[in-house]
Amino acid sequence: MTAALAPAVLDAAAWQARRRAHEERVDVWLTPHLARRRRGERHPVADFLFTYYSHRPAQLRRWHPGAGVELRDADPAEFGRDYRATTAGVTLDTDGVRARRGESIAWIRSLLAATAGRAPHFGCFGMHEWAMVYRQTHEEVRHNAWPLRLTPERTAVVVEERGVRCSHFDAFRFFTPPARSLNLLTPTRETQHALDQPGCLHANMDLYKWAYKLSPLVPSELVADCFELAREIRTLDMRASPYDLAALGYPAVRVETADGRAEYAAAQRGFAERAAVLRDRLLTAVPL
Repeated sequence: MTAALAPAVLDAAAWQARRRAHEERVDVWLTPHLARRRRGERHPVADFLFTYYSHRPAQLRRWHPGAGVELRDADPAEFGRDYRATTAGVTLDTDGVRARRGESIAWIRSLLAATAGRAPHFGCFGMHEWAMVYRQTHEEVRHNAWPLRLTPERTAVVVEERGVRCSHFDAFRFFTPPARSLNLLTPTRETQHALDQPGCLHANMDLYKWAYKLSPLVPSELVADCFELAREIRTLDMRASPYDLAALGYPAVRVETADGRAEYAAAQRGFAERAAVLRDRLLTAVPL
């Protein structure tokens, strides 16, 4: 049980303004996604976070103030079962949330802390996406509505010449069977705490997953910050992939060349710096 602290108090005008600002911010991302979904269209970059992760658009849009905040003149029924009434409004039932989800919260916190304490590595050059199409036929390729930039034969040569140095299980599990043996590591869910490192694009993209899984203990603005970073990371991920997405407005980062690898590593370092701040904010928002 967490120590009882006097909650920060937001009057109705303040919390309603925060909620409105959050909804307006995420609607910029949600509106085109939902429109494409109604039309039955697929977008390999912009829609990825809504299909790969389990957080639904309506859940992303729903605003939570985070732990330790009292909302004046609010209706508990409007905020759901995780909230309790106060004499002036509502506040999150932090102890109740922790009691129900304590094991999950502890697992996420320990992963975040372990990753934050590890030195970053920047030598993978995005080969994980190449390993996901290695030695596949056109019909087997996941995003085969879009062409590959190189022939399948040349794509395979790039993977074999560069090698694969992927430490993240949720990328590795999508490798083709012949690509797995080329990876320097064999990550598993059980070794994730020991292997996830703060330079990894997918580990940093996953900050969005950990943020929404820690919700409503963390404020929705932080979840949205993690989502925003994940969107930008996914863009680099696919620009550096073997797919040709120029028709969608994504010029390639040609990691098969020295210049492309330098461009990728520089962007990766920038994302790692931003992710470190978000990882620390998550750890601070959900103390032990």
